Amino acid sequence: MSTENNKSIYENSLKILSDLISFQTISGEDNNSLINYCDEILSKLGATSFKTFDDDKKRVNLFATLKAKNSNGKAPIILSGHTDVVPVSKGWSTDPFKATVKGDKLYGRGSCDMKGFIACVLAYAPIFSKSNLNRDIHFSFTFDEETACIGAPILIKELKKRGFNKGICIVGEPTNMKIIDAHKGAYEYTTFFEGLAGHSSQPHKGVSAVEYAAKYVNKLIELRQKLKDRVPMNSIFSPPYSTLSIGGIFGGIAHNVIADKCHVKWETRPVVKEDAIFLNSEMDKYVNDILLPEMRKVFPNSKIVKETIGEIIGFDRKEKSEACEFVSSITGDNSREVVSFGTEAGLFQEIGISTAVCGPGSIEQAHKIDEFIKLDEILKCLKFLDGVKDKSSN
Repeated sequence: MSTENNKSIYENSLKILSDLISFQTISGEDNNSLINYCDEILSKLGATSFKTFDDDKKRVNLFATLKAKNSNGKAPIILSGHTDVVPVSKGWSTDPFKATVKGDKLYGRGSCDMKGFIACVLAYAPIFSKSNLNRDIHFSFTFDEETACIGAPILIKELKKRGFNKGICIVGEPTNMKIIDAHKGAYEYTTFFEGLAGHSSQPHKGVSAVEYAAKYVNKLIELRQKLKDRVPMNSIFSPPYSTLSIGGIFGGIAHNVIADKCHVKWETRPVVKEDAIFLNSEMDKYVNDILLPEMRKVFPNSKIVKETIGEIIGFDRKEKSEACEFVSSITGDNSREVVSFGTEAGLFQEIGISTAVCGPGSIEQAHKIDEFIKLDEILKCLKFLDGVKDKSSN
């Protein structure tokens, strides 16, 4: 590709990234405008697409395809990214929803995680469309990855329905363009407790939701040690065992009132799916055999309800990975690493699609005040996409 073309694509990627940052697609909020923006760019290039929605059609996934002109049976490529960003806290030195270039960095919420990758993909899409493709190139843009991957499972369900179960998926989370081939799962829950309010001078006549929530938390902490005892041999993670964390306990209205409502936010990051099954089974048994019978002795309508916020399955290392080998053949880097954060990679892997996580930017900048992406990371990603094109064209 000519130097002039490279410069044009780079400048376009910064323009698109600026546009993407201006869409305030905080998790849980409407992302239709951003998705329509992406869909318009791709449809003008001849891509076909479909969308999948949440129940309110407020949040949407996009799956678009540039068809191969001369298919020879090569595995299709999926370029995957999430469109949501985490909320903005006070303290930014720039407008978080306006891209600002300072020196060798571009600042803005989502610049690194992970609108930078989406911008590169959209900027490079015209090159794909003009190439003599011998494999399909797919673009997968999802909603609410930051809140336990709520959007991607809806898309994955539709892909399965359409018989889509092969290919190479590159999830462009920020990895400094290094290959990530494994991460733990991330399972998030909120457990709600309903007891009976009363005066604190007569605790025997009430059922304190806060106290039973505390017992529940103590049980979780007890099981946390058992998760450590279940550590697999030769675990590739740090720490090597499944973790469990209490995010918060919320309940009560006054010092002298027995709390009738309380809820606990907690999560586990299992190294293997069986650990999550074990933990949930033990907690459900504890609730049904111990806690609820105690509560209902005083107040028969007492309740404990566990709400699943999200269950992100782990991304498992494969000894032979077509996706990792594909990325390595372009970057020349054969190393593979694991990370502590979760991605949508395991969802694609679960339906038979070979997957690797590799994208521009550093996770060290994600979710932070003054989030940024280095401009040379944009260039590295565009160079990588040039390699994808070369390996996908006759």
